[in-house]
Amino acid sequence: MFGRTETKKDSFLEQTKAAREERERERAQEEQRDRSIVLMQKTVRGWLARTKFQRMILNDFDTLLPPVTNPSKDIELKSALQIYQAASHFLLQWKDRDSSDCSANQDRLERLCRYLIASLESDSPKTSYIGVALNKEHSLAWIRHIKKLLYRCCTAVERLRPESHTDSISLALYLHTLVAFTSTSSWVLLRNKSLVGLKAGMLQLCSNIMGELVQKGFYLTLRNVLVKGTCRTVITLKPISLTAIMTLAIRPLIGSNFSDNLMSQFLVQILSVPGITFQLEQFTQECLHSLATHHILEKSLDLLSVDSSMKYVINTLQNSNLLSLLANLVHLYYLEPPENAAKLAYPTFTFVVTQLLNGILTSVGQSGGAFSQWHELLGWFTPGKERLQNENLPLIKKQIHLLWNHRLVKLLLGDNLKQLSVGYETIEYTIPSGNSTGNLLKRALTFERSGGGGGKIGSAEVSRVALTCAMYHGALNALSQLRLDILSGLCYNDTVLHDLWLLLGSLGTSCGLKGFIELLAVNNQQSCYEPPLLMLSLFCDCMTHYVTILDDLEMYEQQTPFTLNDYIALSHFLNTFLTRTIQDQIFDIKTVTSAPLFVSMHTLLLCLYRRDCRRSFAPVNHWLVRDIRPSHFLTDLEKGKKHTQILLQKMPHIIPHEDRVQLFRKFVQNEKAVLGLTESACASPSSALVTVHRDRIVEDGYRQLAALPPHALKGVIRVRFVNQQGLDEAGIDQDGVFKEFLEETIKRVFDPSLNLFKTTTEQRLYPSPTSHMQENHLQLFEFVGRMLGKAVYEGIVVDVPFASFFLSQVLGQTHQALYSCMDELPSLDKELYRSLTFIKHYQGDVADLDLTFSVDEDVMGKIVTHELYQGGRSRGVNNDNKINYIHYMAYFRMHTQIRDQTVAFIRGFRSIVNPDWLALFSTPELQRLISGDTAPLDLKDLRKHTQYYGGFHDGHRVVSWLWDILAKDFTEEEKKLFLKFVTSCSKPPLLGFAHLEPPFSIRCVEVGDDEDIGDTVGSVIRGFFTIRKKDPLNRLPTSSTCFNLLKLPNYQKKSMLRDKLRYAISSNTGFELS
Repeated sequence: MFGRTETKKDSFLEQTKAAREERERERAQEEQRDRSIVLMQKTVRGWLARTKFQRMILNDFDTLLPPVTNPSKDIELKSALQIYQAASHFLLQWKDRDSSDCSANQDRLERLCRYLIASLESDSPKTSYIGVALNKEHSLAWIRHIKKLLYRCCTAVERLRPESHTDSISLALYLHTLVAFTSTSSWVLLRNKSLVGLKAGMLQLCSNIMGELVQKGFYLTLRNVLVKGTCRTVITLKPISLTAIMTLAIRPLIGSNFSDNLMSQFLVQILSVPGITFQLEQFTQECLHSLATHHILEKSLDLLSVDSSMKYVINTLQNSNLLSLLANLVHLYYLEPPENAAKLAYPTFTFVVTQLLNGILTSVGQSGGAFSQWHELLGWFTPGKERLQNENLPLIKKQIHLLWNHRLVKLLLGDNLKQLSVGYETIEYTIPSGNSTGNLLKRALTFERSGGGGGKIGSAEVSRVALTCAMYHGALNALSQLRLDILSGLCYNDTVLHDLWLLLGSLGTSCGLKGFIELLAVNNQQSCYEPPLLMLSLFCDCMTHYVTILDDLEMYEQQTPFTLNDYIALSHFLNTFLTRTIQDQIFDIKTVTSAPLFVSMHTLLLCLYRRDCRRSFAPVNHWLVRDIRPSHFLTDLEKGKKHTQILLQKMPHIIPHEDRVQLFRKFVQNEKAVLGLTESACASPSSALVTVHRDRIVEDGYRQLAALPPHALKGVIRVRFVNQQGLDEAGIDQDGVFKEFLEETIKRVFDPSLNLFKTTTEQRLYPSPTSHMQENHLQLFEFVGRMLGKAVYEGIVVDVPFASFFLSQVLGQTHQALYSCMDELPSLDKELYRSLTFIKHYQGDVADLDLTFSVDEDVMGKIVTHELYQGGRSRGVNNDNKINYIHYMAYFRMHTQIRDQTVAFIRGFRSIVNPDWLALFSTPELQRLISGDTAPLDLKDLRKHTQYYGGFHDGHRVVSWLWDILAKDFTEEEKKLFLKFVTSCSKPPLLGFAHLEPPFSIRCVEVGDDEDIGDTVGSVIRGFFTIRKKDPLNRLPTSSTCFNLLKLPNYQKKSMLRDKLRYAISSNTGFELS
């Protein structure tokens, strides 16, 4: 009972407590509601009061400075104090968040600025706005007011668009206000004699005002206006506004006595505006004069010469803005008077430009990824936050081009080189003695200079030139898309390049070879960037460019300024330097092929070597390095020594050609062994059998061999011929039958009547541009490439003379930077080459010739026009673009017209012959590999390696007559015809007849070929003892070229043998005689 009572009591207490809390909560909510109502009423009343007060301020302002209805009417000046009070209240109530009345406030600000500018022309303290500052009661407040007013002008400026006419007027007004209140020059009041003493204080006041604006981002504001108004196709910033901005930009510098901090800001924000100095030169010369008067360029260079300042500028600016800064500095330097420019040139200007170029290269090098953009001057890079100003790229390009302009190159480099090359007009080169056994450095090169003792690599004079060259080398790397322009500017600037060559010659024995190698050996990773080595690298880059576009007339006939002797000396220096640095592993052996110095020197070396291969200028064996013994070299190669592999890969010409051919044969044999294609005691290589009809050799061969994989084609191919009656021909099962098939196939596919190949005027073969008329022509080209590759692979020489330009493409040389279409053009069309050379050297206006970038071609009686590039037929050729026209035309004839055919042929050829093996040979050497040696027929070598059958022997009377006739009666041309008669090729095999497969043989025959059943015991005995079955008066010597076999009747007279043999080889019947 008592328990139930306790429960009711607890429940009652809880209900009472809850009710009490509820009443308190309601009372608190009511109090909060009352407070909120009071606060709301207070806020509204405050807002109403402020709005009323603000409206009153604006009304008072509008009453005092009403809207302008007649702009041409002079402004009526009022009490400056009254204006000051109204203006102060106006600026005080102006909040940026009040966007509803923003345009009206901007209008009021413009009215105020217009009035204040007008008031400065007053000489009365009562009406001049400056007069307020003279009042002690208001001076401090007035200063704060002016700072606020000018900052408000700065923020207004950033919102304007210069391309808008209305905004451009407002911009000029705000800039005028800033100019007027940051200098006392327009304050008429201070001209009063009684106030002259205040001028110094007022100047300090202006400086303080400017300092506070700078702290609030004044330079960034000016930059934004400049970018919006000048970085576009058509400049929208008025000259007066441009002048005002530059005036304002310079004033903080003057006020701070050109402090490092403000100079850095000026460089980063103003001088990095794309093309700004160009715009100043075009529209406001007085600004340029002001920059020159205050020595802005000199002070900028001095600041950037300090490492910390340079790092700040490079780290602050993105790559494209860094390029703009460089372009503006170069432009300012170009505008300097010559005497001032000469003083600044070294080391200040060259050092600063070099550092900026390195900064650009570093920032571009770090770019990459999905956000990369293409830059016309820098290549691929990652842009920064600021929008890329592509519209100003042409201006930047013009400015940057000034760096290799004729005047600057002469000033920075040419004049110094002239001084150093006095007394060094030529470099005489003496061929080293073949018997010399001295040290490589001492005997590699012998130069005799036509002057006194030259400088050394570390001398002050040479260092000056080296640092300038380092600057231009940096430009080549950083401005990758302007490389050709830079090289052209340096190569064709008076005699700068030749003077640089003379300087190298003056550095001591062998062009300072020892000094350069020692410098490189100190620390090959870092020393490559030493100025002397950069000078050497720049020289090589320039020479490569120069030689590449040099035509034969200029190089071999005119020889100005470089003589052939210069090229000989230079190539010997390069050959020796590179060989020594690789052999001694002075370059890092792991990265040598990508080292910039190595690449530059090696590229020039190859350029000269290939030029010599095309038309010789160097003495015999000039390219061989005498200290390298081929036997030791090949031994090191077998041991896998890295430096030997690099030498073979990059400089195969330093070992004799014969050794390289042997190495090529060894590569082939090694591959055959790896592929299981060689005969061994335990296994025979698999072979492929093809059956071909005599009248369908190409068709049947293509049908069966084109489907074979390269692996099978490299193996043994056995051929069964089917005659016209459809019967299998009897044949000896050895390589001779395949050789006959190969010769017949090649003879037919290279016949111009098939239209796969055409011949030049010198009877050299190249793919026919109209081969597409032949069905499946590209498949046929690939098949032909495979067949020719098979011949080279097996060491079978075929008499197929190719045009050298086509072989260059087979070797892959046309994809390299040093390749010039014009160099190879004579091998295709000498008449076209002469015509293009005439255009190149034409002294008049090329436009008079009425040429366009197109070519007309007669295709089966129909004139077809080919554009050298898209839209070329509508672009005329003039003196400015004639060099481009020449190279476009040469490229079209040698590449564009036959691109597909060449690609197909090369694909087939390289499927059999490894392209790395082909790199061992030059273009003429590849032709020798295909068609045999170009040396005269060595009869002693041929006789030594001849086999005899049918009773003949070396002392046989007929055989002796044969050798005597060949040696004494036949001309060299007839000897070639004889060799072609018996082997199907007019040239001897490479490395001599010991390598002819099958070996050359002579067999005594008694009957005609159709009755010939081979050697019998009787025929051999009769042949051996010269017993004649009957006098072979009516029979001619015959041959089986597939076996390199000469079938010779047993003639009774030497004169008969001579006449019959001469007739046989001159009948030009080829295979039909066999």
